[in-house]
Formats: sequence, C-alpha cells, structure tokens
Amino acid sequence: MHRRTLIIAEAGVNHNGDRARALELVEAAARAGADVVKFQSFRADKLATAGAAKASYQQATTGDAQSQLEMLRALELSEDDEENIAAACAAVGIAYMSTPFDDDSATHLVRRIGVSTLKVGSGDLTNAPLLLHLARFRLPIILSTGMATLAEVEQALGVIAFGYLADAHTRPSPADFSNLLLDRGTWTELRAKVTLLHCTTEYPAEPESINLRAMATLHDAFGLPVGFSDHSRGIHVAAAAVALGAAVIEKHLTLDRNLPGPDHRASVEPDEMTAMIASIRDVEAALGDGRKVPAREEIPNRAVARRSLVAIRAVCAGERFTEDNLGVKRPGDGIAPIEYWSYLGKSAQRDYAANEALEP
Repeated sequence: MHRRTLIIAEAGVNHNGDRARALELVEAAARAGADVVKFQSFRADKLATAGAAKASYQQATTGDAQSQLEMLRALELSEDDEENIAAACAAVGIAYMSTPFDDDSATHLVRRIGVSTLKVGSGDLTNAPLLLHLARFRLPIILSTGMATLAEVEQALGVIAFGYLADAHTRPSPADFSNLLLDRGTWTELRAKVTLLHCTTEYPAEPESINLRAMATLHDAFGLPVGFSDHSRGIHVAAAAVALGAAVIEKHLTLDRNLPGPDHRASVEPDEMTAMIASIRDVEAALGDGRKVPAREEIPNRAVARRSLVAIRAVCAGERFTEDNLGVKRPGDGIAPIEYWSYLGKSAQRDYAANEALEP
C-alpha cells in the first residue's frame, strides 16, 4: 500500500520579505490541503558575497539592477517574523518548516521554534559544515539533490551520518564520513531519518530536464525514502512522481505568479495547489495494494459482463452438443466458457430452448 504522500507547499521567498504576505501564504497552503508550508531562513550576508552572480532565471525575473546579495537582503524574514509565521501555522493546523542556510538560522529554527524536521536545499548538498551542524540536532532531514551526482549524494550522507552518530565534539575528516557508510548500522539510522528529494534546479524546469526515473535510481542506490521537489510548470508532473513512488512532494506556492521576485513564475497559485493535491490524493487511492483480485465494486458486474455456455438453437434431450448448437453468451452466471470443449460431444441431459443456459 502506498503510504500517504507528504505534501510541502514551498512558500520559500514568495513573500518578498513581507510578513503579511507570508501569513497569506500560510492560509493559502492550509486551504489547499498541504501538510506543510515551508519558508527559507537566511541572513543574506552569510549566504552570498557582493560579487555573487544571479542565476539566469533570477536575472530573467528580477533584472540586473540588483546583485544577488541585494536581492537576498530584500527577501529576508526576521527571527520575529519566523516565530509569528510558525504560530500562524499552528493556529490553522499546518506544519511549519523552513530551510536554514546558515548555522544560526538552523539553531533558531530548532531551539526557539521547535521544528521537527530540517530541510536542506540542493545548493547546500555539498555544504559539509552546514550538513554536519544540522545533523547534530539528530532530527529527520529532507535533502534535495538537484545538480548532484550519486557520488555527491553519498558524500552528503556520510557527513549527515557522522553528525547523527559521532560525538558532537569530535572533529571529523573526509575519511571518517566515508568509513561510517561501511557500517550497516549507519544505514539503519539514515533510512529512519533521511529522505532524498530528486529535483532539477531550474525555474521553471522543462519536462525533458526532469528525469523522474532518477527517483528510483536514488532509492536503489541508497535504500532511503525518496520524493520530488517539483520546479516544473503545472501540476501533472507531481502526480506522476507520486505514481512512481514519491513519499514527499514539494511545490512552490505563490499568491500571484505575476508578482516581482525570483521564484513566482515557477510556482503554482492557490487554486492550482488545491488541484494538484486533489490529483495526488486520487493517484494515491488509485495505486491500491498491488494485489490482483476483483475490486469489491467489480464483483456484481461479473455476471453482467462475462458469459456462460448456452444452447444457441433448440437442443433435444440426448442430442450431442456441437459447434453448431453450443455457444457462449451473457449473462455469466452459468457454466464458464472454459468448459466449452468439455461439453462438445456430450449428450444433453434435457431439452434446451434457444439461448437457454446449460446446467451442470
């Protein structure tokens, strides 16, 4: 049986630095039926240098007037903002999550807000110091793997495993990370706590770049739960990912795709989020338990749709059944057609009218 997919509405920075808009996103995510609404926690000066270039999609959506650093400064939420947003989530019954981009932001999320799960963005999959800091909280981690190779994912898992299992004061080396992965017990810990999200780090991602089958590759390689962080247009790819086994779906949510900002164009609006979640729940229901048996609803239809052995013309008692007088017709509540050849050459035990079903 496919377990219920965790659906994360990625508010991200689509609040444009405005707490009121962030609270609107919380309400929209809850109304749409998402399980989680996720934001991003960062201090721009800790995240980028003044010389850091924008990605091409950021240039297309925000122009060249601002640097990446200036853009990020305009998108920050304060710690007070985050605490208010988390309280609003609790009030409407949706889980709060945020992706921390630095140690202090992570510590605030865990120690002050009390998040139960930490999310790592694709850009920090190779940020070993941050991964180690996050893992030392020993909370479940959802790790996005955009832009990554399997080797890089494995290396990240080694760092996370060290954070989970080693003494917090131990100074690690790269060899420690890889050696830990040789221990079967390490994988037991990772499988209990880490989920890998396949994604394509482009906004929006075109269908030919998405490669949903890589989810299976990640699962086969590491045996961890897998999901999909969806940057595609529309909602259909997310539903397909669930059909392929995604345990988590993450999708960007905006109040208006035409708002200024880097991620709005690759996001869905509230009505689309609602439709996506409904589609996903339908797909989950349709996946079933995998046993090939008649559905309860099918059973009454068997007699209607199937056929039975019938006399296709009048047959007298003692007359032999032949291909000329024996056939199969609906309803299917008599002798099954598989017995057709067994009855050829047999003598009728009584008279049969045309189209009368044979009796055993």
